[in-house]
Amino acid sequence: MKKIIFPAVLFIFLLTPALKANAQSLSATEPTVVTFDTTGLPGWVNDLRRWEIVAFGTFPFSLFAVTFITDMFRWNSANGMNFSSEGRRYAPWPFKSAGGADISNSDFQKSVLLAAGLSLTLAFVDLFITMTKRSNERQRLESAPSGSVTIERTPPEDDPEDNGIFENN
Repeated sequence: MKKIIFPAVLFIFLLTPALKANAQSLSATEPTVVTFDTTGLPGWVNDLRRWEIVAFGTFPFSLFAVTFITDMFRWNSANGMNFSSEGRRYAPWPFKSAGGADISNSDFQKSVLLAAGLSLTLAFVDLFITMTKRSNERQRLESAPSGSVTIERTPPEDDPEDNGIFENN
C-alpha cells in the first residue's frame, strides 16, 4: 500500500499545475479582484479579530522565550551553569553541546501550555489597551463643548503627477 501512495501523490502534484494552466488559458476574461470591506462590521468583531491575530502571532515568540527560560532554570539546577562539556548538556539552545540532554515530553507540554497562557495574556492586555484608548477618545469627544470644531489630520494622498511643488489656486 505504501508503494502506491507515493507515486499517486507525486502524480497529483505533477498534474495539478498542468490542469491549472489549461484552465487559465481557457478563460478569456480578466479575474476580478474582490476586497473585503470591514467598515460595516460591528466593533466587537474587529476587536475579536485583532485579539486572535495577537494571540496566534505572539505564540512562536512566547514558546521560544518560555523554552529558553525553562532551559536556563534546568541548566542552573543541574550543575550551576557550568560551561564544561559535561555541564553544557543541560544548557539552552545556543550554548548546548552535542549530545545534550533532551527535554521530556511532560516538560515540553508544560512549556507549550505556559507559552499559550503567555500569548493569551498578551492578547488580553492588547485588547484592554485598545478598548481603553477607544474609551478615552470617545470621552474626549463627548466632553467637548457643543459647536466646537473637530479637526482631523490625514496624510496627503499620493498623486503620481505631483512633483513636490505646491500650487496656490
